[in-house]
Amino acid sequence: MLLSELVKTTEILETKGDMDLNVRGVTYDSRKALPGFMFICIDGFSTDGHQYAQQAVDNGATVLVVEKDVNVIGEVTTIKVPNTRQALARISAQWFGNPSMSMKLIGITGTKGKTTVTYMIRSVLEKNGNTVGLIGTVANCIGCEKIPARRTTPESYDLQEMFEKMKDKGADSVVMEVSSQGLKLHRVDSCDFDIGVFTNFSKDHIGGFEHPDMEDYFNSKKKLFEMCKTGMVNIDSPYGERIVSEAKCKVYTYAINKEADCTARNIITHSDSVEFDCITPWFTERFKVSVPGLFSVYNALAAISVCGFMGIEPRFIHEGLADLHVPGRAEIVPTPGKDFVVMIDYAHTPDSLENILSTVKGFVKGRLISVFGCGGDRDRSKRPLMGEISGRIADFTIITSDNPRTEDPLRILADIEEGIKNTDGKYIVIEDRTEAIRYAMNNAEKDDIIVLSGKGHETYQIFRDKTIHYDEREIVENILREAGESD
Repeated sequence: MLLSELVKTTEILETKGDMDLNVRGVTYDSRKALPGFMFICIDGFSTDGHQYAQQAVDNGATVLVVEKDVNVIGEVTTIKVPNTRQALARISAQWFGNPSMSMKLIGITGTKGKTTVTYMIRSVLEKNGNTVGLIGTVANCIGCEKIPARRTTPESYDLQEMFEKMKDKGADSVVMEVSSQGLKLHRVDSCDFDIGVFTNFSKDHIGGFEHPDMEDYFNSKKKLFEMCKTGMVNIDSPYGERIVSEAKCKVYTYAINKEADCTARNIITHSDSVEFDCITPWFTERFKVSVPGLFSVYNALAAISVCGFMGIEPRFIHEGLADLHVPGRAEIVPTPGKDFVVMIDYAHTPDSLENILSTVKGFVKGRLISVFGCGGDRDRSKRPLMGEISGRIADFTIITSDNPRTEDPLRILADIEEGIKNTDGKYIVIEDRTEAIRYAMNNAEKDDIIVLSGKGHETYQIFRDKTIHYDEREIVENILREAGESD
């Protein structure tokens, strides 16, 4: 592609060199630069791409896009821009031919519920006969092909490349999770969002390399509603009204407790599902969702709002919500021959932990056993809150490790313990997560439900010096097998 065409939507401060070059490829990884490539220097959290400009030129790159001055040896065109992340997004969209414009693009943002809502919408659209791409925390799906997800919202080049693949495979719709980091770091710039969804907002991702405070976190979320054509907003959630008042698009609202465009009434929760009447501008129907809990009603309202607005017939919404499986979200792990239940859930914030534990507490016949920890190198203030929540709701809590990362695991456990000590809840501390799960299963009684919170869909555990394979489904299966062998 001609360089001048490639950068025509990019804000440029200055150029040096030939702008009539033919660019053979685009990369933000200097190791992938080949002859005739453009290398875009990204100043990241752990390394600065500007330091690798010479390596890219040595590998054959003929164009550099920079936001800082660089000195390189070799014949190269240099384009200076205000922000190379923003430039990467715009250039990538141009390189792949703006594929998101050829599909219905639906973006979901919020602290909780993003994954479930994307799976709900995909399920409904597929029942409607659509070919749907999915991008998010658990996996990226192109038709039946699954690609493991490295981050909730991919880097802009990888995202545009994925859009192109989805388009080539016949996708007419894409449902994607849009993280606050994805919005803040320009990963979704130049995406043509038809619909944006705001699920909820609570404290998370504060500190470290994430957001300095709640206002920055909120303003990042809000960007989606400056980009999409139509918004669907939960106004029962804190900051929902702000989204409505500050959005730059047409907005529909949904809620349970407030008057809204889409509301749920006559809610009945069962042990394995929840049903409710849904009043919308497009229809009034009674729906049943195959995941229990009030949070499932909110997630379903988001999906129903999107699908109702898109003109999907209620019968397909019924089918999609009834036939729903979201990995790591209230997921029951098989325990053949046992009279207790093991449930895996991704809950890793105070609100999400309270939601899942309160839901299970509402239908458990025996005891509720809570097994959870908190990630290292993340907001410490939520740890005692989560300890207090588990101590208050669960009959017994096992505090254990999650992803300690570079932190001392015992310090994390002590932070959680501060909160649980403020309750009358019974608990034990077992640092090793596998041993914690084994203790819960070995001591479970008839009709108990063990909730393993925090890992959900994840199949790894991160330590200071290594990342190991860790799938809680496999852990449960191994413990059951060991118990059977010892009988």
